[in-house]
Amino acid sequence: MKKLSTIIFIAGISLSASAQIVYKDVAPIFFNRCTSCHHAGGHPPEHYTSYSETVPWVSLIKSDLNIGKMPPWSPDTTYSRFLHERLITAAEKTTIINWINAGYPAGDTTLAPPAPVYNSNYQLYGVPSLVLQIPTFTSNATTTDAYNCFALPSGLTQDRILRAYEIIPGNVAIVHHVIVNVDTTGTVASDLSGACFNAPGNFGIGGYAPGAPPTVFPGVAPLKIGMRIKAGSKFILQIHYPAGTGGQQDSTKIRIYFYPVNETGVRPIYTTVPLQNWSLAIPANTVQTFTAKYPSSGGLATALSIFASFPHSHKVCTSIVNYADSNGTSTIPLIRINKWDFNWQGYYTFRNLVKIPKGYTIHSSHVYDNTTNNPNNPFSPPQLVTAGTSTTNEMLFDAFQWMYYLPGDDTINIGNLLVKDSLLNPTTTSVIELPLSKISTYIFPNPFNDKVRISYELVYPAEVSISLYNLVGTKIKTLSNQQLNAGEYANDWDGRNEAGEKVSAGIYFYTIRAGKSESSGKIVLMPK
Repeated sequence: MKKLSTIIFIAGISLSASAQIVYKDVAPIFFNRCTSCHHAGGHPPEHYTSYSETVPWVSLIKSDLNIGKMPPWSPDTTYSRFLHERLITAAEKTTIINWINAGYPAGDTTLAPPAPVYNSNYQLYGVPSLVLQIPTFTSNATTTDAYNCFALPSGLTQDRILRAYEIIPGNVAIVHHVIVNVDTTGTVASDLSGACFNAPGNFGIGGYAPGAPPTVFPGVAPLKIGMRIKAGSKFILQIHYPAGTGGQQDSTKIRIYFYPVNETGVRPIYTTVPLQNWSLAIPANTVQTFTAKYPSSGGLATALSIFASFPHSHKVCTSIVNYADSNGTSTIPLIRINKWDFNWQGYYTFRNLVKIPKGYTIHSSHVYDNTTNNPNNPFSPPQLVTAGTSTTNEMLFDAFQWMYYLPGDDTINIGNLLVKDSLLNPTTTSVIELPLSKISTYIFPNPFNDKVRISYELVYPAEVSISLYNLVGTKIKTLSNQQLNAGEYANDWDGRNEAGEKVSAGIYFYTIRAGKSESSGKIVLMPK
């Protein structure tokens, strides 16, 4: 036993001398927060799945972190919460910046955890009901951005109910984003002029932006929902190609999943744009606020359940807020974007359905900064900006995916339903199974003297246990053992065992188990 204590002491001294942050300390943060977009075959050209891939971009990474550009998540999480949030904690951000400031030392890169493997072009399992692909297209975005609308006939001979879809860019280097509408008349033609700023069609079903998840509507009780697509409809894909991509080719496609023919019990979900204002006029060198509300007078005739939110403006807009209220009281927050970024927008799915009661009014307020203080202003010097569909015009155009409210809707946890969905998991069992890549962990400080924080994030709900072991594998303490929803959590360890006794300095191990998956790592307690 004396020999073992000596080994632990020496290990502690050795690690103390090399306590600076090295690649193995920041690699888990890059893997958990960045590589879902920044991997080979993903968002180019920055890839962060290894030390050699990451270091060429450290200056850009530091700049983007300092200004809050990355990860790209616009909604204010203190106002409302959504599924699939792309976030980074303050501690994680500080660790990366400190590593870069120290000269981004490599250390022993073999000690970094394995990088996530992104070996599939598709996120949805199973065989799609329909795959539509644009003809091979050469980008016409030479000196300015191009917006092209591709009208793709569905070939449907009978009505079908949409359950899910995902958009696969044919060239991720040039596809900035995609908006999908449905033309139920089947008469809309493609517009490949580069100036198709307002995607045609009768209603929208969603879209794509780098890092965005596929759209999946829950397909089992208590929330079995979908959108009816009429026979003969066309799917309209509005694709944004950034300036400078001219001459490069793309062949984007959409994989569509329908409910079985004659499926019963599917509640309709609708996509509409109730909040619009086409009287915008923002003079040069002014900051203006414009609003919209629905209904325009009175309140809602019936209660609604909100599934997702899609606020929209252009480049002069700087902030957006949507909410509902009853005669100015009992405010229900929907979405708030404090720093609007035209480059990052899409449908945001609520974690739980949001009930808007009968008699309430839904509101929107957009702030437009038409001055030189707005770095995104399309005009220099500023000039009058009015409402319109061009990116040099402005819009207040806020959409929602919604249903008519049924009792109990506001108790439905959408994330809990989707974690069991067969389209998102190859198999479903009575036990929620989480892939390892779905448990994000972060330990700080490490090594530590007084207290260490074990932070972790669950993408899906699970029964979670956190255990600590000594060097010979004996469990010394259980920090947590409980059922948790998706979200961010943290547990502190003060270096004491189950009996409350302070343990010796040395190396310890933690294991986090979530469902059938686990994540583990090393913690070093330093001598005082």
